[in-house]
Amino acid sequence: ASQPATNTYLLGNASICVDVNDDATVQLAASFLQQDLEAVTGKRPELKTSLNGCTGNVIIIGSLEKSAMIRQWVNLKKIKVDQLKGKWEAYQLITVANPAKGIANALVITGSDRRGTAFGVFELSKQLGMSPWYWWADVPVRKKTEILIKRGVVSDAPKVKYRGIFINDEAPCLSNWSKEKFGGFNHQFYAKVFELMLRLKANYLWPAMWGNAFYYDDSLNIKTADEYGIVIGTSHHEPLMRAHEEWKYFGKGKKWNYDSTESGLKEFWKGGMDRAWNEKIVSVGMRGDGDAPMSRETATTILERIVKDQREIIAAVTGKPASETPQLWALYKEVQDYYDKGMRVPDDVTLLLCDDNWGNIRKLPKITDPPRKGGYGIYYHFDYVGGPRNYKWINTNPLPKIWEQMHLAWEHGVNNIWIVNVGDIKPMEFPISFWCDYAWNPDRIGPADLQKYTEQWAAAQFGATHSIEIARILSAYAKYNSIRKPELLDANTFSLGNYNEFRERLNAWQLLANEAEILGNKLPATTSDAYFQLVLHPVKAMCNLYELYWFTAMNQHYYRTVRSTRVNEYAQLARNSFVKDSMITLA
Repeated sequence: ASQPATNTYLLGNASICVDVNDDATVQLAASFLQQDLEAVTGKRPELKTSLNGCTGNVIIIGSLEKSAMIRQWVNLKKIKVDQLKGKWEAYQLITVANPAKGIANALVITGSDRRGTAFGVFELSKQLGMSPWYWWADVPVRKKTEILIKRGVVSDAPKVKYRGIFINDEAPCLSNWSKEKFGGFNHQFYAKVFELMLRLKANYLWPAMWGNAFYYDDSLNIKTADEYGIVIGTSHHEPLMRAHEEWKYFGKGKKWNYDSTESGLKEFWKGGMDRAWNEKIVSVGMRGDGDAPMSRETATTILERIVKDQREIIAAVTGKPASETPQLWALYKEVQDYYDKGMRVPDDVTLLLCDDNWGNIRKLPKITDPPRKGGYGIYYHFDYVGGPRNYKWINTNPLPKIWEQMHLAWEHGVNNIWIVNVGDIKPMEFPISFWCDYAWNPDRIGPADLQKYTEQWAAAQFGATHSIEIARILSAYAKYNSIRKPELLDANTFSLGNYNEFRERLNAWQLLANEAEILGNKLPATTSDAYFQLVLHPVKAMCNLYELYWFTAMNQHYYRTVRSTRVNEYAQLARNSFVKDSMITLA
């Protein structure tokens, strides 16, 4: 092998060292790095709890909070950690030459806290070529015989404090799949979700809640969340860490109504707080039963009393002022009307502003508004179930739209919570990646960088050779799909007149599907599963849907006008497209 440049060194058979007393999240990250290095190089590095006996090259992993090893090296002035102190989730990767007898090189990964340390570890994994989607989307690991470490310091920290996803509208797809693979939404399922989140540098989850209850369904869910360092919340209509599903079991048939069931609801909510010992953001307020508005007669004064009572429960359970427990109040749908009519919550509660369910933010603070202690957040949608129409089948979220709306939020000082409804997770891999990367540092990605970002994402999943072509397909797909979401498409959507808008739309999809098919045949066979999931299936499925409605439209056109035998011909073609949809899905 060629010798490395003077500013690099070959990692070789490095061992990984992590303090046995460090946080469980740090221990987990170290074990994932061990797996990643084995997957990339074919060699499994030794995982040690002490530098004793270490020779050659080492990777030292530790948090400032709990690693005696890191503190010792700081005291010995082998490393500097000034830029980490007092920061949230900051990390640093620094190389140290000849730090101790027998050790040639040390790569020291340090975090200001447990998640910062994990994010530093997964930054290394990312640069090794491990895709966060290696498990969820079968992205293959690209093997390397040598790994060069560049000497120097890499450090980073997030700009948005809580960055996360909401698993929602998950039945029947994800719920059935989770039952098949794991037995349900249990700790084994969530371990996979949490690993994905850490690899994406996300830290905040609203768990699945359609007939599911995170804390109630599996007592190990909370422990697993804590081990992975993931902050747990509940959705906009589930106060005090209670899944709404639990009211079926604990409500004893009583109404979800504060006037008639105040004592029962207080007991219910206290139970939620008693149970949730983990790191969390507590939703406050109250909406109607399930995801419904409260009655028109409900006055904001009653809602303010509800929040006051909830905060008394929080203080009683935690033994601390309520202001010391992170809370949010979601101004979702009609709740924003209550805010606009004058309802207020204490200053330490984060105001979670919302989009209109279709990716358009409804309200932002004025740039001139005084700061709030709890700050502001955004609840956004990549998927939606509700009136007037659902959209949840497939990704319909172009990056320029996401960027434009969230850039507005960032400019207006919304930087405490960014949470997005991602439906089943599975169709949303690309926009989820962008969401997490953009939330980490919105100043790093400008409007002119979006296509470059897409190319880099494609390269990370499939290699650089065809990344430009894949990125072009991904961008065109999202652009075409945002013109009209598939659930809103039918045979009458586009004109068949002189301009024939329908034919033009169909041609564009057919050309794109053909491009995607040809490109897929050029890629290595090892990428075929990932390419089908992330690129080819969405394009082919949408092209086929347009063909289905085109054939239906032509069938109706010929019936109304010529009434030739082509009526039956197009009817059969429409039937064929209907069958083809199921065949594409099962491919």
